[in-house]
Amino acid sequence: MDFKLNEEQEMIRKMASDFATKEVAPVAAEMDEKGEVPFANIKKMGELGFLGLVVSEEYGGCGLDSVSYVLAIEEISKACASTGCIMAVQNSLVCGGIEKFGTEEQKRKYLPKLTKGDMIGCFALTEPSAGCDAAAQKTTAILEGDHYVINGSKHFITNGGFADLVLLFAMTNKSKGARGISTLLVEKGTPGFSTGKKEDKMGIRASDTSELIFQDCRVPIANRLGSEGRGFRIAMTMLDGGRVGVAAQAVGIATAAYEAALEYAKVREQFGQPIAKFQAIQWMLADMATRIDAARLLTYRAARAKDEAAVTGARYSKEAAMAKLYASETAVWVTNKAVQIHGGYGYMKEYAVERHFRDAKITEIYEGTSEIQRLVIAASILR
Repeated sequence: MDFKLNEEQEMIRKMASDFATKEVAPVAAEMDEKGEVPFANIKKMGELGFLGLVVSEEYGGCGLDSVSYVLAIEEISKACASTGCIMAVQNSLVCGGIEKFGTEEQKRKYLPKLTKGDMIGCFALTEPSAGCDAAAQKTTAILEGDHYVINGSKHFITNGGFADLVLLFAMTNKSKGARGISTLLVEKGTPGFSTGKKEDKMGIRASDTSELIFQDCRVPIANRLGSEGRGFRIAMTMLDGGRVGVAAQAVGIATAAYEAALEYAKVREQFGQPIAKFQAIQWMLADMATRIDAARLLTYRAARAKDEAAVTGARYSKEAAMAKLYASETAVWVTNKAVQIHGGYGYMKEYAVERHFRDAKITEIYEGTSEIQRLVIAASILR
C-alpha cells in the first residue's frame, strides 16, 4: 500500500507543524504546569480550520480526508498532547457525530460554529459505573410531551468544564438495555445542567476533564441526535473514529520523545564520548524509531479505512483498534525509554520528556482501554 502523501496532505502537515512550533510548543509546559486550557490557541485552531478538518465545506469545514486529519493531530500532539486531545474530540466525536447522524437543521445550526471554534463540544458517555461497559448507563432521559427530562451525571468528560455543547448519552428506555440508549444535544446554559468536579490529572493537564451533572434538565425532542434507542450504536461508531485520532495523538507524543532523546544522546557525554556511541543507547533508539514507524503506518491505514467506510458503509473497527492499541502502547514504551536515555534529567520537569511520559499513559486508557481494543480485534478476527 502506497502511503506517499499527496500535495494537499503535505500542505496540511506543514501548516500544522508550523502552527505547533510557533504557537503551541512555546506555551505547552506552562499550560501543563498550571493545568490551564490554551483557549487562545483553540481559537486560532478554529480560524485555521483545524477544528473542522473533515467536515464538509457546506457546513463550514475543510472537507479533507482522514489522512490529512491524523497528520494534523500528530503534529499538534508533538508540541502539546492536551491541545491535540481537545482538537481530536472536537473533530472526530463532536463534529463527526453531528455530521453523520444529525438532521439537516442540527448540522446547519451547530457545525459552522463548531468548526470555527465559536462553540466547543464534548462527548459525554462515561459514568462512574459505566466506563468500558458503556451500555451500563444510569443517566436517564424520560420523554415528557415534546421534551426529554434528564437526570444523572457523567465523569471524565474531555472539554466538559467549558463545552458549549454536549453530545449526551442517556437511557430513554431501561427495559431495552443497550438498545434503550439515545443521544441528545444539550447546550450550555440549559436549566438543570451544570458542571461538577474538575479532575486533577497526571497527564494532559492542559485539557479540561470534568464531571457533568443533570437535574431535571429539559431538552426538546428536536435535540435528539438520530432516532430513539440508537445512542449506543452512535457511540460505538464515533469511537472508531475517535480511536484513529488517539492513535495519531500517541504517534505525535512518541515522536516528540524520540526526537528529544535522539538529540540528547548526541550531546550528552559520559566516559569521554557521547552516549549515542554506546550500543545500549543505539539499540533503544533503533527500537523507538521502528515502533514509531509501525504505529504511524497502522494509523494511516486506519485513516484510509475510515474514508473507505464512509463510501462503502463497511466497519473499520479492527483497523481503528489495531492502530489505537499499538500506537498507544508504543507511546508509553517510547516515552519511558526517552526518560531512561535522559537519566536523572529526564525525571525533571524542565525537560519535555517528563511531560511526554505523563501524557502518553492516557492514550492506553481513553476511547477504550488496551484491553478493550484487544477484545474488538479478537471479535473481528474470530468472526
